[in-house]
Amino acid sequence: MAIFFIFDANMATQLIHPLNNLQNCSKKKGKENFVFPRKSRTKEPKSLLSKETTREKQRGIRKSMDRLEGPPRLILVADLDCTLVDHDDPENTDLLRFNALWEAHYRHDSLLIYCTGRSFSSYMSLRKKRPLLTPDIAVTSVGSEIVYSGESTVSDVVWTARLDYKWNRDIVVEETLKFPKLEPQPDKSQEEHKVSFFVEREDAVEIMKELPGILEERGVDVKLVYSNGYAFDVLPRGAGKQGALTYLLDKLDIEGNQPSNTLVCGDSGNDSELFNISQVYGVMVSNSHEELLQWHEENAKDNPKIFHASERCGAGIIEAIQRFNLGPSVSPRDVLDSEIFQAESLNLAHEVVQFYLFYERWRCGEVEKSDKYLQNLKSLSSPLGIFVHPSGVEKPIHEWIDDMEHLHGDGKEKKLRIWLDNVSSSHISSDTWLAKFDKHELSEGKVRSCSTKVLLSYKEEKQRLTWMHIHQSWLDESFSDDQEKWVF
Repeated sequence: MAIFFIFDANMATQLIHPLNNLQNCSKKKGKENFVFPRKSRTKEPKSLLSKETTREKQRGIRKSMDRLEGPPRLILVADLDCTLVDHDDPENTDLLRFNALWEAHYRHDSLLIYCTGRSFSSYMSLRKKRPLLTPDIAVTSVGSEIVYSGESTVSDVVWTARLDYKWNRDIVVEETLKFPKLEPQPDKSQEEHKVSFFVEREDAVEIMKELPGILEERGVDVKLVYSNGYAFDVLPRGAGKQGALTYLLDKLDIEGNQPSNTLVCGDSGNDSELFNISQVYGVMVSNSHEELLQWHEENAKDNPKIFHASERCGAGIIEAIQRFNLGPSVSPRDVLDSEIFQAESLNLAHEVVQFYLFYERWRCGEVEKSDKYLQNLKSLSSPLGIFVHPSGVEKPIHEWIDDMEHLHGDGKEKKLRIWLDNVSSSHISSDTWLAKFDKHELSEGKVRSCSTKVLLSYKEEKQRLTWMHIHQSWLDESFSDDQEKWVF
């Protein structure tokens, strides 16, 4: 039985980050009426899983990791609420800075893992509200679920089976109902391996003295997490952020794909589990909760691989990348306008991120309305190059660039922001490459998205890439109300 509880400095601290749909990093979540969801059946470890089911799931897992040509250069593990996502920044400034940095310099050879207390459905809801990149792996519900990204999401059934050991949700629900002070959290916060409540701090003290023994007598081995002075989670003993990440690192090690470096990022007490993994670097963002800082003071103040950033949220993560010398740490969004066309030789990801960042700045009037910029854009592309608009309209790339002149500054009041996701590239001939990515455009609070393919060539005499062809198609239900203002 493991208990993680915040009450005073003498107790082990573990603080779960703010609950679903948090509006501000300093505000508490209100309570909602709730009826316990579905009951679980009694389960055994993975022996009950059919070999074929496990094999099929594992094939999906491998496919989602196959984009890497070798071991990851960096695994970045980030909590979401108040770590990567700053709920006090409606403009998402630092999140967008991180996005540009990751897609330009890390996506091609590194892994991005979100590690959140949110349930998977709540995490997906957050993705609709904030410009979050697609992670390679999402660890949700305080480490009780692992989901791999790819053409479709795939849950790790081996991890799920491990958590079934000495876990019976029906018994947990039955016994916790005998404690009237425990108020169940809403359905969106409940999962097969996580039973969650609201309870006052004083009542939690007494409940946590009694509940462990009761559950243990009935053969259920659990981890209890009390956090923020009101949130109470009952999890399987093996769950938790540390357990999930250790499982993933061990899996990569067995496959011969141990990462060069791993950086974990958090703001609250339950993130301290991540910092306990010996081989990782760790950053506590500047806005971290006192409980995490207290844990650091008592357990890791002499560890040079863990530090307290001077910057908030995403900016603190970028600060950590620089501090530990883990790779490039200058986001393309921090590049001066005069440097925007100084392309990095054969870095296709950097090329496309830089191109669309300039396009955003032009639309927002953040660069001067000068013909030299449009001519520079034309110099990047072939005079014969074609752009296929998501509507199906085809026109020379240079004509689309000419159309940009009257769009200068039109996105400023609309708070236009653009970010690219899942940037990848492939070498298709001796001097030709294909870049693929999803382009997302936020304007007036509405996000429109398209799948984009760009064909580029590299000529030694020019010492730079040339855009030969651009093809876009709408994603999901996206479309532009004004087709003429959707350019590139």
